[in-house]
Amino acid sequence: MSKKSRKLIRSGATPATPKPDATQAPAPEPERTFWFLPDAPSEPVDERELHDAMKQWRHGRATRSIMEAIQDAYVAVFSILLVGAMLTNLVLQAQSTMANCAAESCVSARTLVPWATWFALLGLTLAVARLFGPVLVSAAEGFWLMDAPIERSRLLSGRLRLATAAAGVLAAVLGALIAALSGSSLVDIGLWALANGLGAAALTAFAAAEQTRERTSLTRLVQTLFALLALATLLLTVAVAAGWATFTVPAAAVDFGPTVAAGLGLLLLIVELVVSGRRLNQIRRARLTSGGSLVAGMQGAMYALDFGLVRDIVVERAAIERGHVTPTPGHGQGLQALLWRDLQRLRRFPRPLIPLVASVVAPYALDALGLTTVNPLVSGLILVVVLVPFLSMLRVLTRTGGLARLFPFPSSQVRTVAMAVPLVLALLWSAVTIPAFVGITSSGSERSPIDGALMAVVTGLAGWLGAVRWVTAKKADFNTPMVATASGAVPPGLIFNLLRGLDMVVLITAPVMLGGSPLWSFALAGIAFIFLRGTFNMDEMKAQQEALNREKEAAKKQAAQKIKVQRPNR
Repeated sequence: MSKKSRKLIRSGATPATPKPDATQAPAPEPERTFWFLPDAPSEPVDERELHDAMKQWRHGRATRSIMEAIQDAYVAVFSILLVGAMLTNLVLQAQSTMANCAAESCVSARTLVPWATWFALLGLTLAVARLFGPVLVSAAEGFWLMDAPIERSRLLSGRLRLATAAAGVLAAVLGALIAALSGSSLVDIGLWALANGLGAAALTAFAAAEQTRERTSLTRLVQTLFALLALATLLLTVAVAAGWATFTVPAAAVDFGPTVAAGLGLLLLIVELVVSGRRLNQIRRARLTSGGSLVAGMQGAMYALDFGLVRDIVVERAAIERGHVTPTPGHGQGLQALLWRDLQRLRRFPRPLIPLVASVVAPYALDALGLTTVNPLVSGLILVVVLVPFLSMLRVLTRTGGLARLFPFPSSQVRTVAMAVPLVLALLWSAVTIPAFVGITSSGSERSPIDGALMAVVTGLAGWLGAVRWVTAKKADFNTPMVATASGAVPPGLIFNLLRGLDMVVLITAPVMLGGSPLWSFALAGIAFIFLRGTFNMDEMKAQQEALNREKEAAKKQAAQKIKVQRPNR
């Protein structure tokens, strides 16, 4: 600052401004970059017109031509016809098989199967509806549309009807399929389809009404109730089919049960649609966009056929709902500390034990229904599903190689410790299901106790290794050479993702299903365990070789450098 400016500041005077020259043109005004909106009342917005404008904008930017849409429709129709023919053949074979069973116990067991299916589908519908919303919007709609001064109910009512209709149609198809497989008549199949469809749609509307109230406790309670009823009905079906209990379904329940269930579902659907429709304006934007973000994440995971990533997204959503947990100190040293952490995790969150205990019923039910030959395969696949939640530590260590390399142990030892707790649970499951593989629920024992025990252990090992294979499978590598398919270029790993877990169960249980010795199954299980634990992990061996090469190169450079010491001058 100059001395003159300082004097002017001290004196309080302002510097003289030069007078504008009359002959000089006035300076142009700076360009305005914003304007204040006038104080005028906002114009009313019609939600229907806004929705039509959104639809027109989307349809005007379609990325497929009419011929591509026709080709996709042709492939879809052909696939539906092919799968429908296979299901029709399966239903006809099941109908002929069930017609030959005229015993009282068999008839009672067949009558209970649709009821167990009805309870199970209603509980599953509530679980899915509570997970996704069921009313949801995308993140873009939530951030620029739901903040507008509009009536949300007129925009969300269509999504509510779409969710209830989708749940009803899917439940009706599954209910009709199970009723047909159980040997029901055509009239009963139609009634059970109607009962399942209306019941699932009603519970979806009920979940939407609870979503508007921002509470999930009542939904969880009803879901748990239906799950317990399904399990109890399934246990009663096994007991009746095995002859352990004498139970005759009342004639009124057989004749009017599906009709009454369909009527109750229709009444509840009407009431809940009215209640939820009146309260759609009260749904918070955060609750709407959370379900939309979950669907978007699952769509990306399903594009890569990475079902493990789908489960990771669901687990993360459940962890966010819990908020926080109380940290607990660990115990032990070395690998024992990792094992203790797995046990602590199981004690802190024992919910996965419920599906594991419920899966014990599966071998008994399959044996009671006469499916003794495929019992190891089907029970092993069910065990894969219920053992996956116990392999969370193995999932983290295999997907984050840097974390696994932080431990001062070989990766094979770390993986083995992470597989220890699920192995113990699988062996306990095998011990409890030995009577089912012996044949105690069928008309007569088909195997000796030793053979039944060996088959139970083989099934447990197959389910355990199948779960490990499902968890430790690598992601699809899109940098590898692609395979040309009708859907475009697909990496080979993307196709094999559909078979992971299933391949281990089929490989290990194939010898016992084909009438061979269980020793072959144990040998195959041992070989699979050696590969799954990472003993011959090529990526790890390659990384170790590269590390050794770097150390050798560093040692060579150090030896090549000679330290020159200057001799002192005398």
